[in-house]
Amino acid sequence: MSSAATKDTTVWQISIEVPKCLDEPVTELLSALLEQPASAYCPLESDSAIVSAFITERSQWSRERNHQLKRQVLEFFPGETKNQNWKATCRKIKANDWQESWKRHFKPLEIGSRLLIKPSWNRRKPRKSQSLIVLDPGLSFGTGQHATTRFCLEEIERLQSKLNNPSLLDVGTGSGILAIAAAKLGYIPVKAFDFDPDSVTVTRDNAESNDVSDLIRVSRSDLTKLKPETASKYDLVCANLMHDLLKSHAETILNRLKPGGYLLLAGILTEQFPAVKECFQRLGCKQIKTQIEKEWKSGSFQLPA
Repeated sequence: MSSAATKDTTVWQISIEVPKCLDEPVTELLSALLEQPASAYCPLESDSAIVSAFITERSQWSRERNHQLKRQVLEFFPGETKNQNWKATCRKIKANDWQESWKRHFKPLEIGSRLLIKPSWNRRKPRKSQSLIVLDPGLSFGTGQHATTRFCLEEIERLQSKLNNPSLLDVGTGSGILAIAAAKLGYIPVKAFDFDPDSVTVTRDNAESNDVSDLIRVSRSDLTKLKPETASKYDLVCANLMHDLLKSHAETILNRLKPGGYLLLAGILTEQFPAVKECFQRLGCKQIKTQIEKEWKSGSFQLPA
């Protein structure tokens, strides 16, 4: 799906009311089901959250998909969903209404001391030490607000000073935000790929609008079909993916990392992290840092030199 939606485009909003403690896991599950990002809104003084996603084809949401998502939530979080009603709606809205809704909660984001990420309508200026990334939300890309993306951004900023002229590979680039941040910080070369052709288009557009299109090589590739062995290796590999993909294709991901290089694994629910960690440690990686935020756990690993 293209992230470009004109004011005349018809958009459907899927909204699901869930306990506030499940806002991020249900957001991730809905994102995986629709293969595009969802977002959550938590009203003040409420025990509930509203998880939403936007589609441009009504057929993307069906009774079967609703039931599939509900089964996943009940399976993963039986305690939190006990005695809870499942309320899901799908309503047609104008794209400009959707665009205005983003403006209410997409705020500038500082990453370490050297990056500022903001939407185009915000007037905040970067400090002298900060590189600026301007991203406007689209139907199919992220903005760094999610905990797992933010962890990767912070590690990209932190690790850059530990590496000598580092290179970076972004596996499953989405909006290209990680690749763009790396290019802004001086990583070279920077390579990014995604299975979704619209994500590739969005990444290229975002790279161009942030004046780093000549620094990032973007391609459409399917991780599940890549050959495990490759001559192209990188100092830092980012893989912000679902846990099953990380486990099933750990060898393919690691074979793209230089000896002594760093690997960022994110997009993982806390209870799923031990299995992912064990898989990569079995292949020789050493865990050097982890971070837990709500239901999410992310980790940095290093391959021995």
